[in-house]
Order: sequence, then C-alpha cells, then structure tokens
Amino acid sequence: MARQLRAEQTRATILTAAADLFDRHGYEATSLGDIVQHAHITRGALYFHFAAKHDLAQAILELQSSTSRRLAAELDDRGYSSLESLIRLTFAFARVSVKSPVLRAGLRLAAAGVAVRPPLRHPFVEWQDLASSRLRGAIKEHDVHPDTDVDSTAHTIVCSLVGSGIVGRALDPSDGSPRRTAELWQVLVRGLVPVTRRARYLGLAARLEREPAAA
Repeated sequence: MARQLRAEQTRATILTAAADLFDRHGYEATSLGDIVQHAHITRGALYFHFAAKHDLAQAILELQSSTSRRLAAELDDRGYSSLESLIRLTFAFARVSVKSPVLRAGLRLAAAGVAVRPPLRHPFVEWQDLASSRLRGAIKEHDVHPDTDVDSTAHTIVCSLVGSGIVGRALDPSDGSPRRTAELWQVLVRGLVPVTRRARYLGLAARLEREPAAA
C-alpha cells in the first residue's frame, strides 16, 4: 500500500511539473529532460509512468476533461436554470484554471493543436457540447431568444472564452480570468437574452466576478 501511494505521488509530481513547463514554455519547447529536472526525479521514474512526452500531454488533457465534466455535473445537481448553469460553469472553469497549472496547460495544449487520442474528445468539442445542451435548455426556459442558432452560438462562446484567456494572459499575465469572463458575459447576455430577463443574468455575472470562491 505504501509503495502504491508513493507511485501515485510520484505520478502526480511528474504531471504537475510537466503541466507547469507546458503552461509556461509550450509543448514543443519542453523536453523530457526539462521535466525530469523540474520534478526532481530520475528518468527511470518518469519512464515508469510515462513512455513519451505525448503520454504526459494526454494525461493532462484527460484531467482537464474530467474536471470539466465534474464541474458541469455539480452545477446540474443544484437546480439552476440552464443559462445560469452555463454562466456559472464558465466562471468555475476560469477560477480553477487560475489555480491549476494542469488545467492551464490543458488549454495551451488544446490551443496548440496537440493531438488527442480517442476515446478522449478534444476539449473544445466537449466544451461546445456542454454549452449547446445548456443553450437548448435556456431556449425552452425562454431565457435565450428562440431563433438562436445553438451550434454557432456555442462555438462563439467557446472561441470567446478561450481567446479571451489567451489574449488576456499575453497582455497581462496577472489579470484574473473571472474578470474577463464577466466582461464577456456582459456582451453575450445582451445579444442572447430577451430584454425582460437580461437584468437577472447581467447581475449574476457581476456577482460571480466579485465572488471568486463561489461555484
């Protein structure tokens, strides 16, 4: 049992070190030797858990996917409206990404076009599906205009959120993702939500920006 625990701890250390380097320097610029040095382990320990650099990238993307699905499921269990669930999900993911180098690295890997092995789905496809299902629910609940093109809107939301994170980080690495997420929703709500319901969701985005610890 102790040996298994040590192995799990070593694997987690390797993943965190790799994620930190992928996040800061990119996938191509990071070597296995860099990861070994950063994790303070031997090459043997690295190869015991991961045969190649792409195996590390795949493991990081898997963690990102499981985190996205967990956050979505937790919000679905709380009885929010579909649109509120979508807005809260984007804030939750933004906050977790700020804290976790693994999730930040997952975003950088996805944006850099690192291949995703089946059955794992590309993060952007998964996020579009999460957005689409909630937009369809929001239309049924009359929180989103009935003539909204769900697929194109979900695509636009994902592109906006991902692009905002990449651009914001490049211009000001210290800037918080929740603030940028709030700014995006101030625009998106005005385009998606009927006038009679906008105040509720504009207020929600403003509150979530001020309450970074809330999910």
